[in-house]
Amino acid sequence: DDILYEELLENAITVAENKAGLLPLRQLETKSIAYVKFGDDDGSVFYNELKKYARVHEVKANSLESLSDKLKHYNTVIIGLHRSNDNPWKSYKFTSQELTWLYETARTNNVILNIFVKPYALLDIDPINNIKSVVVSYQNSDIAQQKSAQIIFGALPAKGRLPVSAGVDFSVGQGDTYTSINRLSYTTPERAGMSSLKLKKVDSIANHAVNEGMTPGIQLLIARKGKVIYNKNFGKHTYDKNAEAVKINDIYDVASLTKILATLPLLMELEEKGIISLDSKLSDLLPEYKSSNKKNVTIKSMLSHYARLKPWIPFYYATLDSVTKRPDPKYYRKSFDPKFSIKVADELYMRNDYQDSIQGIIKDSDLLSRLRYRYSDLPYYILKKYIEEYYDRTLDELTRNHFYESLGANYTMYNPNNRVSNKNIVPTEEDDYYRYQKIHGYVHDMGAAMQGGIGGHAGIFSNANDVAKIMQMYLQKGYYGGKRYLKPETIDKFNFCYYCDENNRRGIGFDKPQLGDAGPTCGCVSMTSFGHSGFTGTYAWADPEEEIVYIFLANRTYPTAGKNLLLKEDIRTNIQEAIYEAIID
Repeated sequence: DDILYEELLENAITVAENKAGLLPLRQLETKSIAYVKFGDDDGSVFYNELKKYARVHEVKANSLESLSDKLKHYNTVIIGLHRSNDNPWKSYKFTSQELTWLYETARTNNVILNIFVKPYALLDIDPINNIKSVVVSYQNSDIAQQKSAQIIFGALPAKGRLPVSAGVDFSVGQGDTYTSINRLSYTTPERAGMSSLKLKKVDSIANHAVNEGMTPGIQLLIARKGKVIYNKNFGKHTYDKNAEAVKINDIYDVASLTKILATLPLLMELEEKGIISLDSKLSDLLPEYKSSNKKNVTIKSMLSHYARLKPWIPFYYATLDSVTKRPDPKYYRKSFDPKFSIKVADELYMRNDYQDSIQGIIKDSDLLSRLRYRYSDLPYYILKKYIEEYYDRTLDELTRNHFYESLGANYTMYNPNNRVSNKNIVPTEEDDYYRYQKIHGYVHDMGAAMQGGIGGHAGIFSNANDVAKIMQMYLQKGYYGGKRYLKPETIDKFNFCYYCDENNRRGIGFDKPQLGDAGPTCGCVSMTSFGHSGFTGTYAWADPEEEIVYIFLANRTYPTAGKNLLLKEDIRTNIQEAIYEAIID
């Protein structure tokens, strides 16, 4: 029944007017979008669905003057007319005030009018001239609201045609049609060849992890064939009984997922443009490495973790007082100072010049005694320096401008404490070894914190829905939302195991399925699949052959990193196995 109802609405919802091809909305980086609710019924489902695709703000006002003033900050306004679905005799018309507000808003803004009532409501609209797009959704049900938002953003095609005429501007059979532009849509599991019943096992495993104290909370998303068929939250931000419950738009410190969400796509771009190659050596990229023991290390070898680089260097430790083991005043201040401006946590600022020291320590560090696979964060410190020097921009700016804004990944960012309320940021640890405070809104990784929160290896915060967009872009060979970000051959080049013969499963930046028994996956995924995991308990994996994207976000490090029970109990890979067991076609 649910599937039939969804399909009926997807085929019925009509884009009755679409001047200059405004719909589906593209180039999200150029859009500032407001939502204004008309009518006496609820429009929250529509609003929440819009927010899955872009940064959309609901604007409310008590007067036309106030509304007009607030809408000056937006270039696109979505107006929803929501009236009750209870029975066919309920009023479906605009009020005279709503019509006045509609006309005045359309004079100064690009307006998308979406009516969740009978198409006869359009009889009241005269003139139609200034209204750019009109969508008729016929009903105000939750499904109608969800599907309308998906059509507006091109996650679903527009197919519908008006079944009746509504004045001179809207004729029977009228409707602008367009195809999907390959954004994620949202539906029931069965429509993507998955079993809702079998996916209940995923709920059980996630609840078990939370109930057994392996992590305070979890965000979980599963997509197949470009459709999100599972997006649930479990537990709370912390173990405190009064803690915030995990919500869909809460953001997590994704730790090492930063490597494939931030540094890697920027490197892919540079490789595609011929600025670098996989065989570029460190001595080619950074002059200071010409006399280093790492001068011949290539991008290919170090991003495959096959370059004899040390796995990790605890840079913070050398900045602690040798007696108290607390931040040494030689390196830190409690308040901002022009020479101490690197904020590593609340009321803790590091000396500016220590970032150069970090790079020097890496450059002068010994190589491992023999060549073998050893996972290392160090390549991402080095490549961050190269990328930022090449563009003369920070990774924060570059990732936003090149990827996140146009993808609609508006919950993906460095240093969220500057932009998001702590109520929507999940804390990671009660730090009793470096910063001596709750790490909340600041990056958990110490080395990334010492870079002002912007690391090439860690520092990104995000929610499951946003991470899924980026992984889906990879899965679609560099294409998403009507825009080509990367060439298919670039994705293939980086998603390749160059050292499998040396018992090294890694791609270029991407983790790959295990070659033997133990490894990062359930062992039930294809060898073309790829992803990464993160220290805080995060996991993102995409499988081109089954068209599956699986995102698991957690803060298993709270209150202390301690034992990694998620890993020990195989929680993330057991869920992955349950996902594959739920495939029914």
